[in-house]
Amino acid sequence: MDFFKNGIDLFAIREYSISMLKGQDILVLLKLVVRHDKHDTYAALAKALEMSPSEVHAAVGRLAQAGFLNADERIPNRASVYEFLVHGLRFVFPVERPFGVCRGMPTAQGAPFVKSVFESASDPLPVWPDAHGKLRGIGIAPLYPSVPQAAGADEALYRLLVLCDLLRGGQAREREWAANHLKELLFTL
Repeated sequence: MDFFKNGIDLFAIREYSISMLKGQDILVLLKLVVRHDKHDTYAALAKALEMSPSEVHAAVGRLAQAGFLNADERIPNRASVYEFLVHGLRFVFPVERPFGVCRGMPTAQGAPFVKSVFESASDPLPVWPDAHGKLRGIGIAPLYPSVPQAAGADEALYRLLVLCDLLRGGQAREREWAANHLKELLFTL
């Protein structure tokens, strides 16, 4: 009985520091993959993603704990990133469609570089809700509310986020196509 009691004392809940990934972590991770200035500060990353520096700092900590990047240099482990995005993203962050038809920025099958590959794959096409969007479609929840703005300012980030949405909510053929293009993008950026 004493061993059990001591075991509980050694592993008290307050001793654990378990962090769950959040949607914003994936946005930060993808921005770190495509960033042009390897010496970006947390403030610069936060501004580009329309987040607070403390949110970016916390995201980097959770990503490092999960093994997706080196926290000191903020360099992504691209092989781990690829494996998680292809095999785990849709289970951890499934696509949610709480908005109905709305105006927004095209994503998944609706994105310009994907639309031609999967003609009429779905109607209406998926969009991230955005008041400045030019397309009406079925609104899907982005990984983080600032995704449309961050993607609008960075084409490479937009492409990665679109591929992630295909992986999160696409059919088998679309997920396979997205996985192939994701691999190409991740290892050439």
